[in-house]
Amino acid sequence: MKIILCPNPFRDKGLKAAKSTERLLSTAGVQTEYCFPFPVDKSVLADVDPSIQIKDLKTELADADFLVCFGGDGTILHAAKDASNFGVPIVGVNMGSVGFMAELEQSEILQLTRLISGEYKLENRMLLDVRVLREGRTLFRSTALNDAVVTKGAVARIIDLKVFGDKVLISDIFGDGVIMATPTGSTAYSMSAGGPIVEPTAENIIMTPISAHAIHAKAMVLDKNRLIDVVVPKESRKAAYLSVDGGKAFKLFSGDTVQISRSRRNLCLVKLSDRSFYEMINNKLERRIRT
Repeated sequence: MKIILCPNPFRDKGLKAAKSTERLLSTAGVQTEYCFPFPVDKSVLADVDPSIQIKDLKTELADADFLVCFGGDGTILHAAKDASNFGVPIVGVNMGSVGFMAELEQSEILQLTRLISGEYKLENRMLLDVRVLREGRTLFRSTALNDAVVTKGAVARIIDLKVFGDKVLISDIFGDGVIMATPTGSTAYSMSAGGPIVEPTAENIIMTPISAHAIHAKAMVLDKNRLIDVVVPKESRKAAYLSVDGGKAFKLFSGDTVQISRSRRNLCLVKLSDRSFYEMINNKLERRIRT
C-alpha cells in the first residue's frame, strides 16, 4: 500500500503532523511519500527535517492508494483536481480553523491506521466543469470542487448578469455577482452569501446571488444535469471576474459566457468515522462562532 502525505507547510509547521503520520504508517509496513499540494518556496522549509524528500504530486499519484492532506479546506481544494484525475481518494486532517471537508482532527491521526485494515467508506463528491466562451472560442477551462464565482471584483459598483439553464433564462442578477456551487461548496462562500446548506453527497448545482439589488433574485437549487450559462450582456460596459475555487481571477468582458456543467469525474473522500453530516456541520459551525 502507498499513501501520499500532502501537508500544507503554512498549516503543518515543520511538517510535524505529516512526520508523525509517516512513523505511524511506516511501522505498519505502508509506503509513504511526501508531496506538497502547491508550489512552495524553499525559504518556507527552513524548519523542515532535511531528510524529508518532497516529490512531485502528479508523479506519485499514478500508483497511490490514498492521499492524506494536512491543512484546511484550501489544502484539499489544491490537491483535489490532481487526485480526481487519478481517482485517488483523499483523507483530510484539519489543521485550520473549521475544515468542513476534513474527516479528522489532528488529535485523531491514529484513525488513519483504519486505511490499512479496510475500515473505511468512500464518499463521492460532485465536481463542476467551468469554461469561458468568447465569440465561440474557449479561453479558459477549470474544474470546481466548491464553486465558480462571477463577481464585480474589488471596485465598489454593481454588475448585470444573466443566468440561463439549458438556454432558458433563470434569473437577471443585478448586484455584486453570482456563485454557482456544488453541494460540497454549499458550506463555503455560498453559505456566507445566504445560500442553502446542501448535503455534500447530493448532486445539485446551487445558484446564489451575491448582494442582489432585486427582491426576486433568490438562491436556487438546480438539477445536476442542467447546462448553466452565466452571461455578461453585450450592452454591459463593466468587466466582471471569474474565480474557480478561490483561485486567480479571470477577467470577463461584455458578451462573454461562463458555461458550467456537471463534470464526468468525481472527487472521492474517505470516511473513517460514523459521524453524520448533521453532527459534523453543527460542531464545525459552533466552532466557527467561537473563533
